[in-house]
Amino acid sequence: MNAYTGTATVGEPGRPHRAMPAAPERSAHGTRILAGTSFKHEHLAAILADDARDGLFEVHAENYMGAGGPPHRMLTALREHHPLSLHGVCMSIGGSEALDRDHLARFRDLVVRYEPLLVSEHLAWSSHGGAFFNDLLPLPYTKATLDRVCEHIDQVQQAIRRPLLLENPSTYVAFAASTMSETDFIRAVSQRTGCGLLLDINNVFVSAANHGYSAEGYLDAFPLDRIGEIHLAGHSEQRDDENEPLFIDSHDRPIADPVWDLYRGVVSRIGPTPTMVEWDSDLPSWPVLREQALTARQIMVAQEKINEAINKATTAKDVRHEA
Repeated sequence: MNAYTGTATVGEPGRPHRAMPAAPERSAHGTRILAGTSFKHEHLAAILADDARDGLFEVHAENYMGAGGPPHRMLTALREHHPLSLHGVCMSIGGSEALDRDHLARFRDLVVRYEPLLVSEHLAWSSHGGAFFNDLLPLPYTKATLDRVCEHIDQVQQAIRRPLLLENPSTYVAFAASTMSETDFIRAVSQRTGCGLLLDINNVFVSAANHGYSAEGYLDAFPLDRIGEIHLAGHSEQRDDENEPLFIDSHDRPIADPVWDLYRGVVSRIGPTPTMVEWDSDLPSWPVLREQALTARQIMVAQEKINEAINKATTAKDVRHEA
């Protein structure tokens, strides 16, 4: 799939893998064009009844860190038919303290148990002094932070024995202490640790709107060659205490048109890349959610056809020159 994916076979881990219902469309490199959604247990029956050729489902690791029970039964049923993207939300990669070893061990065990296609975490911190916060909190982009984040990512990658994808954050405050841009910081992390990147395009749009910079400019500076997965989501628009616009990465509505436009631009530059639609509250019916993923897939398929046409024209031109 790409340098940051694990096993792409489908089946219950430890058992023979079932064949997919039908052959999905593939890129020019022969890899499957995958677009999927967050997995919610309310949708399981509809998902299993749906003859989805291109299914890819994201699960939050922390929801499956118990030993067994209904969550694991449902996830096993899903994994038997579809690849998974395992997405951590509480590792506190950017935290000032050491990683929680028990949490890391449970995370590792999930990777071993379900053999996800993709494994990711956030560039954020969420714990301190033994307390866990229900949020992904921002970081100052300094050398000290860079050293700490790289050390933590190295520990995670050593534990799971594969590259981790690091997600760019949505932010609502910036630190005066920062000595580098977010894109430079992320590039440095990826270069030092060898980790891949999860580009959340809605996060780019939200942060750009909140801080008053260009989302397109951010993407121009982003290390696109390190991307292993893309996230899309809906956002809400509010007003802050000074009655200024405030965009929130709310994951509770359809993807906005400007975010789709940014996505098309990224796909035109890097080609089809596993894409996830996140929708975590005010859940719609499965057909509505699946339609969002199908839109992403259609964008990738259309771009792949453009790429193929360009390649054929280039090849024909080269042949004429040789003649």
